[in-house]
Amino acid sequence: MEHLSFDYPARSIVSARAHVGVVGSGDLEVLLAPNQAMQARVVVNTSVDGYGHIWKSVLDRFFSRYDGAAQIEINDFGATPGVVALRLAEAVEAAQGTQGGTQGMQGENA
Repeated sequence: MEHLSFDYPARSIVSARAHVGVVGSGDLEVLLAPNQAMQARVVVNTSVDGYGHIWKSVLDRFFSRYDGAAQIEINDFGATPGVVALRLAEAVEAAQGTQGGTQGMQGENA
């Protein structure tokens, strides 16, 4: 089991929590919560060791479009980078759905 953490700057406040996905064969769950520190902190708990550079690439790409201040926990059981990106986008959409807005995402479909 590997534990990774990443920090990204934030410009907008996330005011709602979200939970998407499920930890199971080849999948992952994402838990998103507001972070008062005005940064995004991502903690990854993964069953697959040695892929920190892949996690960093996927998260760097995601946070090039997302600027919400959130505490994000990812519990992974071997998900592909595409599934990781999908679950992160779903978590943001779920949190924004409770807020009734689309703040925090930049670029396409925001």
